Amino acid sequence: MATATKDAVLSGAVDLARAAAQAVAEGADLVGEYLGAVMAGERLVAHRFASTAAGYRGWHWTVTLARVPRGRVATVCEVDLLPGDDAILAPAWVPWSERLRPGDLGPGDVLPYLADDDRLEQGYEAAGDADVDEMVIFELGLGRERVLSWQGRSDAATRWYAGSHGPTAPTAVAASAPCSTCGFLLLMAGSLRTEFGVCANEWSPDDGRVVSMDHGCGAHSQTDLAEAPSDWPDPAPVVDEMDLELVRLLDTEAEAAQAEQPGLVSEAEAAQVEQPELATEADDAPEPGPVADDA
Repeated sequence: MATATKDAVLSGAVDLARAAAQAVAEGADLVGEYLGAVMAGERLVAHRFASTAAGYRGWHWTVTLARVPRGRVATVCEVDLLPGDDAILAPAWVPWSERLRPGDLGPGDVLPYLADDDRLEQGYEAAGDADVDEMVIFELGLGRERVLSWQGRSDAATRWYAGSHGPTAPTAVAASAPCSTCGFLLLMAGSLRTEFGVCANEWSPDDGRVVSMDHGCGAHSQTDLAEAPSDWPDPAPVVDEMDLELVRLLDTEAEAAQAEQPGLVSEAEAAQVEQPELATEADDAPEPGPVADDA
């Protein structure tokens, strides 16, 4: 392919190119110094001017001029504002479906239908035969239009295994036994049942979550807390089988009541305290005086 030769008419039309750039920029102060010209093709030259607009550092105005064969007049083809090597550019546009991340979906948000989803594949659809549909839908549990594909299952397994419910989680590393030996593990259905299950222990931090078989925690059904040593251990009780305790049997109801309530006093004792003993007649008689001697 032949290279374009230098065109004196187009290369010398710098003022025409600047005027065109200023017209598009809507301000003469937005077009800076001249950066040179580039031969874009036969009778086609691109003049470049620095941009002084705010926010467009490193950008330049490119004005393309052309002329007809044997013509002596340059014509403006197009004016563009293009980025340079050190220009500040916005990040490349990414579709929303690629920008969305797990956890971004909030209450009320709805994802659009993706017809070409690599994670799904065609499932069973109703055939119109009542007997066939009843067997497949009700007995086999199918009837969904799309089901997980091999890619979808592989992505889910990789994500779960490498996440916080896999074998590398801090709780799994510190656990003394894996989830595969725990009585609270509910096995999954399908091809993932050999690698994952669902925790059904309310005391576990993984309750209701999918865990790998080699995951673990401190709420395993077979683990127990080791008894910690004490600085003051309680002595074991000592039973002396040769020691006898004498017990006196109570004969009367009064003694039994007094034994149960030592503060009570019988009626006889109370009457004796309230009425002291009366003196007898012998005690009140005067002592005999001396006998007179009649002699």
